[in-house]
Amino acid sequence: MTLSITVSDRFREAAADWGDDRLVDEERALETKAEQALLEIEHLVAGASEVSFEVEGETIHHDPSDDLEAFLERQADAYGLDPADVLALHVDLFARAFLEDEGGSGPDWSDDPRPGR
Repeated sequence: MTLSITVSDRFREAAADWGDDRLVDEERALETKAEQALLEIEHLVAGASEVSFEVEGETIHHDPSDDLEAFLERQADAYGLDPADVLALHVDLFARAFLEDEGGSGPDWSDDPRPGR
């Protein structure tokens, strides 16, 4: 089963940020971010270390492992969604993964009113 999803604005912006940081063109950045997200999802669900996918414009086509396919179908059934929509949600969760920390090494607590912060 091949699932096709359209990348969200959030994902597209994250790919552009990632590409800008590495001087990579937008198309290559989108492909790399798609691979990173799909690898993370496949690894978490199925322990996989490779993914089969293709990016056409802003559409990602992915052939999920059997384990991921079953996982997506269970979630889709539970929430009345299409498995591709569930995959799109998971991919979007990883949109900003692997980006350089834009704000330093942690949260800025300077305006936190709690004592000791």
